[in-house]
Amino acid sequence: MTKTIVLYFSSTGTTKQLAEIIANKLATEMVELKALEPYSPADLNWHDEQARTTIEQHEHHSRVPVDPQTLPDLTGYDQVIIGHPIWWGIPPRLIADTIDHLDLNGKVLAPFATSGGSTYSRSQSFIERTIQENNYQTTVKTGQILHNTNDVDQWLKAINFI
Repeated sequence: MTKTIVLYFSSTGTTKQLAEIIANKLATEMVELKALEPYSPADLNWHDEQARTTIEQHEHHSRVPVDPQTLPDLTGYDQVIIGHPIWWGIPPRLIADTIDHLDLNGKVLAPFATSGGSTYSRSQSFIERTIQENNYQTTVKTGQILHNTNDVDQWLKAINFI
């Protein structure tokens, strides 16, 4: 039997809501990823050019350390779903650090995101590039922006998870 785990990073709770829907539909474990240095509301102000997230997202190939206490042991899991918001067209830099620290060899990775206006194409490239940088032998499914239960159902069917 295929075993799946849902990992997510959520700064406002939106991505968490979709991760919960997915975990409930698949009857699987869900783990919240957290930044080693938590984000404050001021850090998340994308209108401020000096906000932490603005600076981080514009530093190409940078990493934001994930709290190692939030990283699960993926032994025994076949499929890993990673959910994240989209910041400046791509996943938060914490997602790259998460991928760096997980052993995804032999796993099937399915990314999803929440966003008010972005598509998933740049995020897909970001995820695939990060997998390649780690030399993982990982199948990366097509990610998607999810808004509701109907989106979740369609995406899980499209990637053959249900």
